[in-house]
Amino acid sequence: MRFHTTSLDGVRIINLEPIRDSRGFFARTFCVEEFAAHGIETQYPQHSVSFSVRKGTLRGMHYQSAAHSEAKLIRCLSGAIWDVLIDIRPGSPTYGRWQGFELSDANGHQLYAPRGFAHGFQTLSHDVSVNYLISQPHVSEAACGIRYNDPSFCIAWPLPINEISDKDLRWPDFVGAIPMVPPG
Repeated sequence: MRFHTTSLDGVRIINLEPIRDSRGFFARTFCVEEFAAHGIETQYPQHSVSFSVRKGTLRGMHYQSAAHSEAKLIRCLSGAIWDVLIDIRPGSPTYGRWQGFELSDANGHQLYAPRGFAHGFQTLSHDVSVNYLISQPHVSEAACGIRYNDPSFCIAWPLPINEISDKDLRWPDFVGAIPMVPPG
């Protein structure tokens, strides 16, 4: 695996290094020693998957309140997504900034989001499966979110939104957010 920094403090893109032969390939997606050496969470007691039928589906922006904050390792198993992280850690050098990443079955990239980030994605194709390794069990009472079009962040979603849950439409604006210029 190759670990790459991003413009968000602590966020990493992890490229797999497939070993190919006539059968296809084999690649490691997780190694405790390598993750620890790069300062990445190594304990993931919850594994989850989401499936989205339609291109343009939006899920997010989700996080759990501080006492239940989650680190996530995200990988698109089929199809393609535009994955977005917002740094909501007060005092972070990248507080209030967001960045988008294309994850797909074709590129095989994994995205590591440390604790203190809001997370969401938009599907770029039909029939999308996304796998998550999550560092904390889900706590319903701690579930929080930021509206996908919060003017404090000005996220530029790549496609028209065709599907979004009522819950995701009703998330409030982020309290305490500072107006940010979209990344460029």
